[in-house]
Amino acid sequence: MTTSKYITLISGLLIVLLLTSCEEKEYRIPEAPSGLQNDCIKHSLGPNVAGTYMEFAYAMAIRPEEGKIVSAEVEASIPGDTGTYLSHLSLHTDGAGNDVGVPLGDPSVTTDGKSKVEFTTDTSAATLRYYYQVPEEAMGKTVSFKFSAKANNGETVTYDMGPYKMSMMDIKLDLTVKDNETHYISIEDMRVYDAEEAAAQPDKIDLIYLYRSMENVTFEHALVSPSADPKYLPDVELPGGMNNQSGLIKAWDLRDQQLARLQYGVFIDDVDLREKDFENAPDFASTMREEAGLWVETSNGKYRAYLFINSVDNGGESLTFSIKRLEMD
Repeated sequence: MTTSKYITLISGLLIVLLLTSCEEKEYRIPEAPSGLQNDCIKHSLGPNVAGTYMEFAYAMAIRPEEGKIVSAEVEASIPGDTGTYLSHLSLHTDGAGNDVGVPLGDPSVTTDGKSKVEFTTDTSAATLRYYYQVPEEAMGKTVSFKFSAKANNGETVTYDMGPYKMSMMDIKLDLTVKDNETHYISIEDMRVYDAEEAAAQPDKIDLIYLYRSMENVTFEHALVSPSADPKYLPDVELPGGMNNQSGLIKAWDLRDQQLARLQYGVFIDDVDLREKDFENAPDFASTMREEAGLWVETSNGKYRAYLFINSVDNGGESLTFSIKRLEMD
C-alpha cells in the first residue's frame, strides 16, 4: 500500500532572516522585501484521481506603501472539470484552528483552463485556495499550473506548480447493496444491480452481496463471486450464465483516505493495484465489517479494484462501499 504522511508547515509568505546585532543581540522586526511576492503549496494528498479535487494555497503580498493587489489567476495545462475554481476568499486560521474566509472580490470566472479573481477590496496581502477537479481527459497524463498575481503599480509575479501525474484509476463513492434486492455488483460498470438487471447482463456481474445470520456459523456480511461453492451462496438462485470467478483478498486495516474520507493518511495508488498478487485468491469473502477492505480481480483479469466498506447494517441487511478501480493493460 502507499502511505502518505505529510506534515505541512505553512511558513509566512515573506520569510526573512531575523536581523540581530552581534554586539547587543537585539531583536529587530524583520522587513519584507520590496516588490510583489508570491508563494504556493499543494494542500491535497494522495493520487490525483479523475473526479477528485487537487487543492492549492496561493499567497501573494506587497508592501502597503508600494501598492495593492488587483487580481490573481491560475492556468491549468489541461482544463479542469466542472467545479474547478479559484476562491475569492482570503483564508486565515482563527484561534480555534478554523479557516476564516474574507471576500476580496467577486467569485472567480473559469474559462479554458484559467480561473481569475478580480479584487474589489484594497489589500496588500492575500492567500487564496484553488480547487482543480481532475477531468477524465487528464487520466494518465501530467498537469501543470501557473499561478500569477498583479498589483496596481503594474508589477506581476508568477509561480509554477507541477507537473503532477494523474492517476489511471476510476473512483466511485457510497454504493449501497442490500440482500435479495440490489445485491449484484459489476466492477466493470462500478454499479450495483437488482436481479432483473443482472439477469440481462450476467457476464458483467463480479460479486454478489448477501447477509446471513446463522447458528454456529460466522458469515454475516459477505461478498461472493458467482463461481463460488453454493455453500457460500445459501438460498441464492443465480440467473443463467452468471459464472464469473473473481479473485478476492480481504484487508482489515487498509483505510484509504479518498474512499473512507477519514484522516488516516493512507492511499491506494495505481501501482498497488498493478502489483497485487491474486494467485490462489479465494472467490468468497465473508464476515466483512465496517472500515475493512477487499481487493478484487475480475475473472478476465481486465480490472482490479479495491473496495472499502464504509458502513454495514445488520438490521437492514445492507452494506455501503466505495471503490477504486484500475483497467489493466
